[in-house]
Amino acid sequence: MEYLFSYGTLQQDNVQLKNFGRLLEGKKDTISGFILKDIEIKDEFVLKTSKQRFHPIISFTGNKEDRVSGTVFSISSKELEEADSYEVDEYTRIEVTLDSGIKSWAYAHQE
Repeated sequence: MEYLFSYGTLQQDNVQLKNFGRLLEGKKDTISGFILKDIEIKDEFVLKTSKQRFHPIISFTGNKEDRVSGTVFSISSKELEEADSYEVDEYTRIEVTLDSGIKSWAYAHQE
């Protein structure tokens, strides 16, 4: 089992059904030391699936007062690979510790 923190389109039912073939169960959580930015999506599959031209992406600031809210999902290793396939090149999967103490994967902007 893996944990995946989502703050964007992976929280959408239509995106979950298209990528995983099921709706994910999750709980609300936050991550400190990050802010949200937007990136323009050009990948046709992702655009068609999410129906959104701009997607949020977290960027590390190190400032504990910066927080991003989202949902942490419990998924299989295979589903984590499917999530990797969905995310465009601007996203890098990193390991983070959420404010709840859960060690999770998240997709972030890497400079």
